Amino acid sequence: MAIEAVIFDFGGVLTSSPFEAFTRFETERGLPADIIRRTNAANHLENAWARFERAEVDIETFDELFAAESLALGAEVRGRDVLPLLQGDLRPEMVEAVKRIKAQFKTGCITNNLPANAIGSMTGRSLYIAEVMVLFDHVIESAKIGLRKPDPRIYQMMVETLKVDPNNCVYLDDLGVNLKPARQMGMTTIKVTSGAQAIAELEKATGLKLG
Repeated sequence: MAIEAVIFDFGGVLTSSPFEAFTRFETERGLPADIIRRTNAANHLENAWARFERAEVDIETFDELFAAESLALGAEVRGRDVLPLLQGDLRPEMVEAVKRIKAQFKTGCITNNLPANAIGSMTGRSLYIAEVMVLFDHVIESAKIGLRKPDPRIYQMMVETLKVDPNNCVYLDDLGVNLKPARQMGMTTIKVTSGAQAIAELEKATGLKLG
């Protein structure tokens, strides 16, 4: 396969996963295990989280909707309390890999993110550190376009903008549900569980030395 482009998710791929922070929060507050992830997963195309990532609701509405949805699953969690947990740490080895890939191929980033004012200064858009985002030929943010993964249209927009054949693309995400549409389009997909694992699979897919 002749690779033309490598497309990345942001959170959980270029940064560490927020799932660890979710677990810590639940343990500290004596909440049921995985209540946050289960709330995110229930009705995942139209729940509070999905609507917030498409910028269809404001932070107050998100806070209330998330509380109601989590309560229905067994324990109330305020949406506002979940937002600070989203800040992952940048994985420097992944940033270096993007730099090496950019020298050879087109690069893209498709991120389900939140409206600009949703989180305090340490998270949200400030996380989209300029030096990282300039490594991508094109970035698609859900909150800016009103579409979010796994909607197939968001992947289509990326390949059309990059002017590449999806069969010649590699796509990385930490969520299986977001990999499925990319795979159905013909992309080679990598489910990211750690930086080292992602880099090893990327090296195999691209033939580049990234470590």
